[in-house]
Amino acid sequence: MLTIRRSAERGHADHGWLDTYHTFSFSSYHDPRHMGYRVLRVINEDKVEPGQGFGRHGHRDMEILTWILEGALEHQDSMGTRGVIRPGDLQYMSAGTGVLHSEFNASKTERVHLLQIWILPSEQDAEPRYDQKSFADALVPGALVRVASASGRDGAIEVRQDVELFAARLDARHGVRYALAPGRHVWLQVARGDVRLAGRALAAGDGVAVESEGDLALEADGAAEILLFDLP
Repeated sequence: MLTIRRSAERGHADHGWLDTYHTFSFSSYHDPRHMGYRVLRVINEDKVEPGQGFGRHGHRDMEILTWILEGALEHQDSMGTRGVIRPGDLQYMSAGTGVLHSEFNASKTERVHLLQIWILPSEQDAEPRYDQKSFADALVPGALVRVASASGRDGAIEVRQDVELFAARLDARHGVRYALAPGRHVWLQVARGDVRLAGRALAAGDGVAVESEGDLALEADGAAEILLFDLP
C-alpha cells in the first residue's frame, strides 16, 4: 500500500531569511493527521538565504540528521564541534541529554538547500554525540547508498534507532530497486526531480509511506534524488 503526501500539502512558512516546508507537524504548523511516520518525526525542507542561519538553540532526546542538496552550511555546537556541511554530506547529532548548536550560511550569493530530519531515539538521556561523513563519491546514478543505520555497516553513520537510511541519485538510464522486508515500513522522500514508484508519479517534495509492497522499483526520466527510510 502506498500513501502519498504531496509537496503542496505540507506545512509552509516563509520567514524571509528561511523558506521552509514541513512534511510533518513542526513549530507553528500542527496537523494531528501528520505527526510523523513510525519513528520518523520530522522532515523539513529548508532554503536559507545568504548570510543567514539558525541561531544557537537546544535539543534533547532526538536523532537529528541534515542532508545538504545545494550550498554549504557552517555548524557549531556545545560539544566543541565546528565544520561545514556540503552536498553529499550527512551530518548527525544525537542530542541525548542536551546539546546547543547553530548553523549559518556564510555565502554572500548562494542559498543553502537542505533536508532536516528528526528520528525518535531508541534510548533516552544518552550522551550526546556527533558525526559527519561525505557520501558524494558513492552517489553515482543508480546506486542506493546506505548513509545511516543502527549498525553503522557499509560505512554508514551509526544512529540510535533501528532505521536504515539510503540516498540515491537517478536518471533516465539508472533507477533503483529496494526489497522491503516483512514487518518493515518505508518512507520515501523525493528531494529533487521527478520519479515513478509502482506507476505513481512523484515530484520533488513528495513523500510516500510504503507498507507491504515487497520489491520497490524507482525510475526517473531525468536527474532526481531521493532519500529512503527503512523503519521498524
